[in-house]
Amino acid sequence: MKKELGNFISVEQMNGIKGNPVRNQFIIHTDKGSLFQSYDSIIAAKIDGKIYLDVHKWDYSVTTGKYRNIYLGCNIQETRDRIKSGRYELDDLNVKE
Repeated sequence: MKKELGNFISVEQMNGIKGNPVRNQFIIHTDKGSLFQSYDSIIAAKIDGKIYLDVHKWDYSVTTGKYRNIYLGCNIQETRDRIKSGRYELDDLNVKE
């Protein structure tokens, strides 16, 4: 990713619609913002007021999409519209350096 994601602060397990923790879905907090991780992949990041989605994984599965929507606070069509308008930027968030 072109943008520095920041220094790790903490990680929390995401909660489902009923408020209970869900497996394999995490929010990682950094000093620059937060990241949504599903299983072993970073799906989305909110860094310095900008939203980035992983170009390869952002729409990977129904489960990933469900929790991505919770993290972003919008549905799939709104996400697609925001990508098209440039409000959300696609990038490779899982590149290993």
